[in-house]
Amino acid sequence: MTDDPTEPVVLTRDAHTLVITINRPAARNAIDRAVTVAIGDALEAAENDRDIRAVVLTGAGEKSFCAGADLKAIARGEAIVPTDGPRAAWGFAGYVSHRISKPAIAAVNGVALGGGTELVLASDIAVASADALFGLPEVKRGIIAGAGGVFRLPQQIPPKIALELMFTGEPISAQRALTLGLINRVTAPDRVLDEALALARTIAANAPLAVQASKRIAKHIVDGTITAESASWELSARERAVVRSSADAQEGPRAFAEKREPVWTGR
Repeated sequence: MTDDPTEPVVLTRDAHTLVITINRPAARNAIDRAVTVAIGDALEAAENDRDIRAVVLTGAGEKSFCAGADLKAIARGEAIVPTDGPRAAWGFAGYVSHRISKPAIAAVNGVALGGGTELVLASDIAVASADALFGLPEVKRGIIAGAGGVFRLPQQIPPKIALELMFTGEPISAQRALTLGLINRVTAPDRVLDEALALARTIAANAPLAVQASKRIAKHIVDGTITAESASWELSARERAVVRSSADAQEGPRAFAEKREPVWTGR
């Protein structure tokens, strides 16, 4: 286990549970390449460790679960997701398209907008702090939620509500997310990890092969991929590339940096 507090991701064990903590609180636990590789490798190790029966993903600190992609790293030209080798298939944070058989629980300890919400959507179960926020605000910056959000959100909550959230970019509270079925439980901020670990222990008390087979069947996981999502990922990547090459995609971050309202041209 990696429990060095200076590492971008800290790994700890709680009996049969692997706890993965994104350890960049000063950057609101934003995802860069180092975090992506560390999470992806940890999931792969968990999948191949018979003693691990559940995984918990959380963030360090009390304010942010995950703020999405590290825009400063992207601005430096850093590819936050590897482009070749097996890691390339694991997607954003090494997590959103990394389909392991072990149940994955998101312990949402704070704000989870954009990529943070996409990590929740990729998890099997989610426990959230009462002050957590969820949403896909990408349209406010001239881009789209390309890590599965645009097709997973309408699958996991009522489609019309999902479309409203995606079109407006407005956030929702933890209580609203609970009502919609996006998360499983809401708890006090200082109880999030404890609640997630309690769930993980309940899962780990059951026959592991039966639990893992149940997940593969429920998610339609075959050889580590969800074949039913293939077309959605391809469409998402194609549309994302078109949008990112637009003038609006350049205007969004520029306006944000200049602290002004963006001027959209639809080009």
